[in-house]
Amino acid sequence: MTDISMPGAGQAVRPTGASRSGHGQADFSGAGERTAPADVMSDTDRGRARKRNRARAGLVARLLGAMAICGVLLFPLYWMVVVALSTRAELLGGSLRLWPRELTFANFERVLDSFPVGTWVGNSVAISLVTSSITVVFSLLAGYAFAHLRFRGSNLLFLLALSTLMIPVQVIMVSLFRLVTFLELYGTYWAVILPTAASAFGVFLARQFMLAIPRDLIEAARIDGAGHLRVFTLIVLPLSKPLIAVLFFMSLLSSWNDFAWPLIALKENELFTLPIGLLYLQGQFGSDYGATMAFALINVVPMVLLFLVFQRYFVQGFARSGIR
Repeated sequence: MTDISMPGAGQAVRPTGASRSGHGQADFSGAGERTAPADVMSDTDRGRARKRNRARAGLVARLLGAMAICGVLLFPLYWMVVVALSTRAELLGGSLRLWPRELTFANFERVLDSFPVGTWVGNSVAISLVTSSITVVFSLLAGYAFAHLRFRGSNLLFLLALSTLMIPVQVIMVSLFRLVTFLELYGTYWAVILPTAASAFGVFLARQFMLAIPRDLIEAARIDGAGHLRVFTLIVLPLSKPLIAVLFFMSLLSSWNDFAWPLIALKENELFTLPIGLLYLQGQFGSDYGATMAFALINVVPMVLLFLVFQRYFVQGFARSGIR
């Protein structure tokens, strides 16, 4: 049996052979092993710090890139403002700076005195509002039909509608001109409004948006006895506010900036829109860059303000339609 004896009152406990080093000293290597977790934690902290620094550097790089892109995109608008507010002497003297020495509104006064700008603004507003309203109504109805109604040939009809996006408008201008003259609409507002009142892209955008509306809501309303018109007005439309904002703004912007077709369809100066008026101004004030930029600024500012107002709905409409 193993003799296990307790040390006496005056005896010291001596380390056993297993706890001695090769030179008869105690082995304290375990103390070094207990410091290893502290070294591991310090390495982990350093790794996390490096990751945070890389993330911050990436964020700063993205912000700088976004600022650079915004600067490139906004500089033409800024330069338009600078030229419109500069004097003719400063523009023709070759000493134009990033901000004019003397602000002047003489360029706007010459434009307003020489052309019926107010009439042209009213024409642009009237044509754009009517065209946009018709486009929104047509796109919503067609999008609901393609998204939630099942009828024979729906997919083929939808593909045919999308295929019209590949046809340039210049190809069909002669046919449109013959059509509006046959209908005795030439030289009127309706000659500009009706040919552009329907948009295949608007139908596509509305269909993609309405496909995201749960079909269970529509089926529940149909079970309760609601017809398609009631489902459309009471369920679909309240959920389509972002889509309506996108369709309205896109149609308004397209109609506001349209130049080629209104130039063909309108023949009287009193019916001209702002883009056509800008063409006539360039013919009369060819070297007057200040007046030209002042008129261009009058044409651009309303759309910029409208986009800033409806920006939130504009982004939501594209995001919920699946357009990236």
